[in-house]
Amino acid sequence: VLPVCVMHFAASSLVGESMQQPGKYWRNNLVQTLSLLDTLVACGVKHFIFSSTAAVYGNPEQVPIPESHPTRPINPYGHSKLAVEHLLKDYEAAHGLRHVVLRYFNAAGAHPDGSLGERHEPETHLIPLVLQVASGRRPEIARFGSQHPTPDGSCVRDYIHVQDLCEAHLLALRRLEAGGASATYNLGNGLGHSVNEVIAAARRVTGHPIPVRDAPPRAGDPPVLVADAA
Repeated sequence: VLPVCVMHFAASSLVGESMQQPGKYWRNNLVQTLSLLDTLVACGVKHFIFSSTAAVYGNPEQVPIPESHPTRPINPYGHSKLAVEHLLKDYEAAHGLRHVVLRYFNAAGAHPDGSLGERHEPETHLIPLVLQVASGRRPEIARFGSQHPTPDGSCVRDYIHVQDLCEAHLLALRRLEAGGASATYNLGNGLGHSVNEVIAAARRVTGHPIPVRDAPPRAGDPPVLVADAA
């Protein structure tokens, strides 16, 4: 029995690492996805949902960022994901592979009952790192840049809860099953929160001082990424 649809989540996804090891990102994110798509075509699978990223936009010309915004990535991670988006258009034209591209902003959060949460090795996401400081598992949080062109000088990001992310994938699947055309959607909440705001919120909730260490800005990191989620 053929799968109704394949959802492709797997990728290398660290912006900083992609600047240092671009080959790893092109190989894993593009070449391996190409192999996957060839397999789906050979097996007759007709529906595909792809985890893309806000990194395809690069430095935004407008905020919030609509899906129609120019795509000008500034790091190999974003370039490799955008290449797959182009690949999907070619595969639809040639093989009828209808697809939904979901451009994630910053996925965050845990299951409400506490049974599932973020777990990365090594951990790189801001919210779990901040909470690791509060729980005594690390001494401080690094803030990468405090002089960005933002209201408080720290990077601004759009955080979408993982439960909403899951719901979006289900809605994308239903769209394809119902015969809907291929489409691209931002997955964000439409609101930006700075690194400083996230740290301040964690301090209020936990009562921990959460020491901050300033570090240089990371190459390939836009100051602001906020979705137009309309």
